[in-house]
Amino acid sequence: MKFGLFIPQGWRMDLVGIDPSQHWGVMAGLARRVDANDDWTSIWVYDHFHTTPQPTNEATHEAWTLMSALGAVTGRVRLGQMCGCMSYRNPAYLAKVAATVDIVSEGRIEMGIGAGWYEHEWRAYGYGFPRAGERIKRLEEGVQIFRDMWTTGSATFHGEHYDVDGAICAPQPLQGTVLPGSKYNGIPMWIAGGGEKKTLRIAAQYADYTNFDGTLEGFQHKSEVLRGHCQDVGRDFDEIVRSANYNVVIGRDEQEVSNRLEWIREQYLRAGLTPEKAEEVVHGFATGPAVGTPQQIVEKFKKLEGAGLKYAITYFPEAAYDITSIQLFEQEVLPELVDREEHGHLFHRRRH
Repeated sequence: MKFGLFIPQGWRMDLVGIDPSQHWGVMAGLARRVDANDDWTSIWVYDHFHTTPQPTNEATHEAWTLMSALGAVTGRVRLGQMCGCMSYRNPAYLAKVAATVDIVSEGRIEMGIGAGWYEHEWRAYGYGFPRAGERIKRLEEGVQIFRDMWTTGSATFHGEHYDVDGAICAPQPLQGTVLPGSKYNGIPMWIAGGGEKKTLRIAAQYADYTNFDGTLEGFQHKSEVLRGHCQDVGRDFDEIVRSANYNVVIGRDEQEVSNRLEWIREQYLRAGLTPEKAEEVVHGFATGPAVGTPQQIVEKFKKLEGAGLKYAITYFPEAAYDITSIQLFEQEVLPELVDREEHGHLFHRRRH
């Protein structure tokens, strides 16, 4: 298996209490730490503008600004967004941005993209909030523009929602041109979401990676739906790497796990959530697959791996304040799951 790690950027109340002048130092320091440990394949950020589970005045740093900055302070680790919202930026423009950051990072960008869902920030930023069918159609049109921009150097596309006429992407991303990149899309494309009728069909047509339900039962079910769409569109199901996101709450024993959950509750209370809302958040963390002792988490991941999970993207809620959970995960979980012979990505190298 491969593993990625979310860098705290504020969206999930994970920089509360840290002075904004220190935010970048925290993020950059964690990124460098991951970059130095070859058991990690990638680092990730979210593409959101307002905090969750409710909007507050706490910080949320913008994803693509971070992509470029993180590319400049790391040299090996892959860089991704899980996941970008297609409608937040014109897709031809976003393809150009991604190509530039791929060059800045020397070929390390992963493009995570989805239809978007966070209604409050859509409306607050003036995007409206189209019905789900329209958001998904925009996703479908946008990924076609991405692919053309990255693989041919330009795009002409006249769709229902996007219209581009000879949009030039020069220079093209390193992946797929100078470097031997994804044979299908240029920059590897992660299509996120588990919508069974449309989103997974778009993934079958265009994705290098998918990202959906990470519970064992949910993962198995979504995988079979994806398989059916691959058969329908004539795509090799095994070409697509299936991934999921995991909130990690790890402890050496049950008491330590409980202490971690209590810290999460206190953190969301500090951010201004009501006790009831904070309890909802804690419940969400406590019931996830990556909760428990190292042995328990390894056992769960091995079952998921047996179901076809090849890539887990992890989130540690206390990462900006305390890295002992990450250290425990690195010491006792990753060695049991990372296939070091298969681990190296096509672009796995360190800059000097």
